[in-house]
Amino acid sequence: MHAMRWIAVSLFFWLCLGLVTQQARAQAPAGAPTAALAAPALAVSAPPNDASVANAVMPVAPAALTQPGLVGAETLNGADTAWMMTSTALVLLMTLPGIALFYGGMVRRKSVLNVMACVVGTCAIVSLLWFAVGYSIAFTPGSGALGHLLGGTDRLWFAGFDYIKDAQKVAVSHIAPNIPESVYSMFQLSFAIITASLVVGAFVERMRFSATLIFMALWTVVVYAPIAHWVWEPNGWLARLGALDFAGGSVVHINAGIAGLVCAYALGPRKGYGTEPFSPFNLGLTMAGAGMLWVGWFGFNAGSAVAADGRAGLAMTVTHIAASAGALSWMAAEWLSRGRPSLLGVCSGLVAGLVAITPGAGYVSPGSAVIFGLVAGVACYWGATGLKRLLNADDSLDVFGVHGIGGIVGSLLTGVFASKTISGVEGSVWIQFVGAASVMLYSLVMTGLLLWITSLCVGLRVSETAEIDGLDIDQHAERMGT
Repeated sequence: MHAMRWIAVSLFFWLCLGLVTQQARAQAPAGAPTAALAAPALAVSAPPNDASVANAVMPVAPAALTQPGLVGAETLNGADTAWMMTSTALVLLMTLPGIALFYGGMVRRKSVLNVMACVVGTCAIVSLLWFAVGYSIAFTPGSGALGHLLGGTDRLWFAGFDYIKDAQKVAVSHIAPNIPESVYSMFQLSFAIITASLVVGAFVERMRFSATLIFMALWTVVVYAPIAHWVWEPNGWLARLGALDFAGGSVVHINAGIAGLVCAYALGPRKGYGTEPFSPFNLGLTMAGAGMLWVGWFGFNAGSAVAADGRAGLAMTVTHIAASAGALSWMAAEWLSRGRPSLLGVCSGLVAGLVAITPGAGYVSPGSAVIFGLVAGVACYWGATGLKRLLNADDSLDVFGVHGIGGIVGSLLTGVFASKTISGVEGSVWIQFVGAASVMLYSLVMTGLLLWITSLCVGLRVSETAEIDGLDIDQHAERMGT
């Protein structure tokens, strides 16, 4: 408890320091622009007849941006901005309450509130760390050879997120110059939130709540943000290699799947695992959560087009087709092997299809999406059953079996089916394999290291008595109503 208090106090003062620094930047005189606004590549002399702009950096054409900077507000696309704000809300809905309901319905009654608290707490702490450091690490170019691995510091504390009303200028990202950078950063934040929240499913019913918060904070900065930079920032080494990941097959799903598997091994199995039934609390909640995931995934995949255009429309179409194929594929596999289908199986299958199509959503045709879903449904069913037994890991809610296996399947199939006609790029199975393997290795090693650090701070696992009583009572002094 002493270590937890020390960490909480340190985090509080760190955030306050950042806010004070940010406020000082905001109040700086116009003649002393911040470093983020004074980048030499963006500085242009102001017209002599415009005194209001003479002391500020002139906007540049969006196409000329190689790093975040200011542009004229007239260059923004209103339809794209509206769609991206909608997509951000849809992706956040996938976590709150989508993942909370999806996971909460599958655990035992005595730990439902703990699972939901872990999801909400993860959302909050990831959000603050994304504001403080994560976004800058992930989505700025960085410098030199290190820039291929990590972004720079220009956007720490969201510095440079300027909106200058009188001069009609707004900050944009070089990756999405047609929308405000504030919107783009929030869209990417929603991805960081759901990725960390997915990992929760691997260690439910046995990890301390304090350990969850510390681990998720460290993991977001040390694991998620660098991998997002590798794949999605144009200067990242996997992006330069040509790895294709339209909306997060490796960044989100393979990453979360491997991290979840490492957590399952590190914590060990739940008491009674394999010898007593773990009856789900309410599969109706799980189905409601799955429905929110399905709908929210349109923002997840179609939003990754970063425009309200034909590619976004195609991504939305293939997303729905793959989810449908995945649901039927898993259902058929379960029907054949167990003699009857289950609601949990159908829900898991649709998620498997959604996971698999994610890396290829902006690269493949609707016909290919059927193949993604059919293959993923069977592969993930095996991942959650046969492979899970082979690995002998209590991955409680099959994070690796569904998200890890589904992400691997989708990434490799993207190398096979990526259409140059649709995307302008050609897929390579070998490059996709290198990308997936690199993410797996980095996530595996760093997750293990961060779990060890967390264990030194507060310990990872609750006591045996707490596990028997349930984490709702032990960790939160609350219980589900009758």
